[in-house]
Amino acid sequence: MATASETEQQTEVIAFLAAPASYGATVGIVDRIETHGALVFIAGEQALKIKRAVRTGYFDFSTLGKREAVCRREIEINKPNAPDIYRDVVAITREDDGRLAIGGTGTPVEWAVRMASFSQDDLLSTVAERGGIDDRLATALAETVLAAHSAAEPRAVDDPGARMRLIVESVGASIEGSTAHIAEVTPLRQRFHARAEAALVRAAPILTRRAEAGLVRRCHGDMHLGNIVLWKGRPQLFDAIEFDETLATIDLLYDLAFLLMDLDRRGQRRAAHIVLDRYLGGSGRDLDVEGLAAMPLFLGLRAAIRAMVAFDRARIQDAPQRASTEQHGLDTLSLAIGYLEQPRPRLIAVGGLSGTGKTTLAAGLAPLVLPTPGALHLRSDVMRKRLAGIGELDRLPPDAYTPDASARVYRSLAALARQALSAGHSVVVDAVFARPEERTAFEQVAAALGVDFDGVWLEATSDLLKSRVAARKGDASDATPAVVERQIGYDTGVIAWHRVAATRTQGDVLEAARVALHLPH
Repeated sequence: MATASETEQQTEVIAFLAAPASYGATVGIVDRIETHGALVFIAGEQALKIKRAVRTGYFDFSTLGKREAVCRREIEINKPNAPDIYRDVVAITREDDGRLAIGGTGTPVEWAVRMASFSQDDLLSTVAERGGIDDRLATALAETVLAAHSAAEPRAVDDPGARMRLIVESVGASIEGSTAHIAEVTPLRQRFHARAEAALVRAAPILTRRAEAGLVRRCHGDMHLGNIVLWKGRPQLFDAIEFDETLATIDLLYDLAFLLMDLDRRGQRRAAHIVLDRYLGGSGRDLDVEGLAAMPLFLGLRAAIRAMVAFDRARIQDAPQRASTEQHGLDTLSLAIGYLEQPRPRLIAVGGLSGTGKTTLAAGLAPLVLPTPGALHLRSDVMRKRLAGIGELDRLPPDAYTPDASARVYRSLAALARQALSAGHSVVVDAVFARPEERTAFEQVAAALGVDFDGVWLEATSDLLKSRVAARKGDASDATPAVVERQIGYDTGVIAWHRVAATRTQGDVLEAARVALHLPH
């Protein structure tokens, strides 16, 4: 605990920072945001954030020196990801006349992180609640996380599996300690622990390989939607963990999992799926695809931690708010248990000539396929560009579409599908699949791994296909009406996949395929 004098002095500082007059004549109102460890005062175009003079099981801000150090660390950690938001550390001083001042010449009595202010409406948590995270924003979000992870400092760790087990045990112990009066928690906590242990056993080998490859780094550590803001139209990470290096030194996918879990629990599974798909495609690391074996553990732990925080918060609340927060904790702990389940992976192939809408359908199906946040979506057009070493929207010459080149694309797709399926993750792959051997190859991948396989074949008239490809803009496909004309002449052989008419609306095509594949809404 902080001393009485520390607490009294901070009470005076809080009152000072809450007063508009402390910032000059241009500030008419000061908004205040409180968390368990900090208070933020928003005054015009600036915001001042001070640390509470408290010590908890997570952090120790009980002395002025410790609060100054953690403020400086917060600037150091966050400025690379949000250089326009994080400005500097400023002292709240006691002047010779006894008055307080922001950045004065007197004796420091408190320290604050000075930031640029932004509207709470621009937090992605608010955006998600207001209208949802659309595909474009989800893609930008994945790019933001990729950039942050690329710049993150690798850290050597001993036995990453043991580190994760400590988290499992500490979360379980914390929930047990704060919920003794809630009978419903005990069986949920026991189920969580049993499933987390099983998930940890499955994930331990890949956790070790990822750590050895430098994929444990000094991460954000607290990457939920409330800590991401739309700044000048782009998502920016802020408020990373600054008080505990151990909590922030984690596997990159565990860092990402907080964001995926938060999107999913807010009803944004499509956005979560896009973030994961774009992240995996952008990193290009086989170890990230193999690392999907650890994703159930990561998602389950992230949800359990949110439940733990809810139960802790409920302890200091009054009824009926306490009852509502406890119910939120129960719901979130149940969500954690669901993430830890290990559903049987499946392989779904979506085929059809260019212009049938394969990619649109595959993108709609993938989030519906377990495990959360959906199947890995593999696309032949993107793979072809990746193998050529060019961007998705760059065009390839005709010689990139020879039978040998196409065979290489299908082999690469099959290899990547095999990796994901072996990690326990489902896959949806879209390609033309016009040749019988191309279809057979993926059926054999599923058979060899003992997973379920389904194929969907989209059909449309030649005139509709040509008009669709002619109208395409900003897409990875290089298909033209001439390409469609050549494809029409292919000998596709007998196609035993589910046949779906692609002449209907996108929603109707998705619904027909969903029903054929026995997928949930």
